[in-house]
Amino acid sequence: MTLVVVGASLAGLRAVEAARQAGFTGRIVLIGAEEHLPYDRPPLSKAFLEDAEPTVPTYRTGQALREDLGVELMLGTAATGLDVAGRAVLVGGQAVRYDGLVLATGAAARKSPLPGVRTLRTLDDAIAVREALDAGARTVVIGAGFIGSEIASGARARGLDVTVVEALPTPLVRAVGAQMGEICADLHRRNGTGLRCGVQVTSFDEGRVTLSDGVVLPADLVVAGVGAVPATGWLEGSGLTLDDGVVCDETLRAGPGIYAAGDVARWHNPAFGRSMRLEHWTSAAEQARVAARNAIDPAGAAVCRVVPYFWSDWYGDRIQFAGVPAADEVRVVDDGPGRLVALYREGGRLAGALTLNGRAKVMKYRGLIQRGASWAEGLAFAAAGKNVNVDKGGVPV
Repeated sequence: MTLVVVGASLAGLRAVEAARQAGFTGRIVLIGAEEHLPYDRPPLSKAFLEDAEPTVPTYRTGQALREDLGVELMLGTAATGLDVAGRAVLVGGQAVRYDGLVLATGAAARKSPLPGVRTLRTLDDAIAVREALDAGARTVVIGAGFIGSEIASGARARGLDVTVVEALPTPLVRAVGAQMGEICADLHRRNGTGLRCGVQVTSFDEGRVTLSDGVVLPADLVVAGVGAVPATGWLEGSGLTLDDGVVCDETLRAGPGIYAAGDVARWHNPAFGRSMRLEHWTSAAEQARVAARNAIDPAGAAVCRVVPYFWSDWYGDRIQFAGVPAADEVRVVDDGPGRLVALYREGGRLAGALTLNGRAKVMKYRGLIQRGASWAEGLAFAAAGKNVNVDKGGVPV
C-alpha cells in the first residue's frame, strides 16, 4: 500500500508520523511545493522576527525523514492535478499513484492588489520582512489580525515606527468578537503602535502610504496580513467538492481514499455540529493524525472532533483562545493587572474562552468545551478557580 501526502508543512508531517505510529509499513511519499524541509510556521511572525539570532524552525532533518520515517521526499515541485479515478497525484508531469491520500496543502496568504506590498506566510517571506526590519524600515501593516499584530510587535521590539491599518471598526472581530477585540486593540496602543480602524490603504509608493481618509503615512515596508486562501487551485476539475477549502465529512473524507487536514480542509465538526475550516497549528496537527489513520484504514475511519485553539504573542503578552467566537454573551470572569479570562456563551453551552496571560487556564476551559460543558458549569469552574461562591445555577455571587 502507498500513502501519498500532499503538503510538506505541519499537517503533512504529522500525517506521516501518525501513519508510522499506527504501524503502517507501506510506502509513504511526501510532496511539497517549497524546497525547504517541513518547518514550523508560527515562529515566523513571532520569534523569527524578534530574536537576535533566529534559527530556521525545521521539524526534522532530511535524513531523519528518510531513515527514521521511511519517507520519499518530493520537494520543490507543486502538485498540479489529481486523477481521482486513476488514484494518482500529478507532479511536474509525473503521476504519483496512491492507495490512500492525505491533502494537506494548507493556504496561501491573501495578496494585496497594491504593488510592493509584502505578505508573511512562508520562510522566504519571513526572511524578507526581517531584513527590512533590521534595516530600520518605517512599517505599515494592513490588517489587525494575529499575523499583522505579531509583525507590528516585531517592529516595536526594535523601536521602529509602525502603524496597523484595519478596515473594520474593531480588530479581530471574526476571531474573538468585538468586545474582546477592543481589549486587544489596547495592547497596540499601550506599546506605542499606531492603530487606525475603519480605513483602508489606497496606495503605496515613493516611501509613503495613503489611506482612504486622506491620511499619508511614511512607509518603507508595507505588509498585508489580511487572511489566507486555501490552496485548492490544483484540485479544480478533479471532481472533489471545493468550497472555501476541500469539503469533507466528519471523518475528513473528501473522496474515495482521500482525506484532508489542516488549513485546506472544510469538514463537519461534530464538536460544534457545523462546517468549519480552521487555520490553527493545533487543529492542523490533530486533524492530520485522524486523516492519516483513516487513509490507511478507511474501514475503521474515526470522526474528527476538534475544539479550535490558537495563541498569539504581542509585545511580551500572550493571547490564547479556545472554542468558537460566535456568542450570545461574552463575560469577563477574571481580570487583574496584565491578565484576563473571558468566557463565550452560545445558547446554554460554554462555547469559547479567551485568556490574556493565562497560559495554564485556557487548556482547562478547552477541556470543558470538548466535553460539551454547560454555561453554568463554565461559570462555576471560573468561580471555583477564584474561590468565589456560586448560586445553584452556577452564577458567581
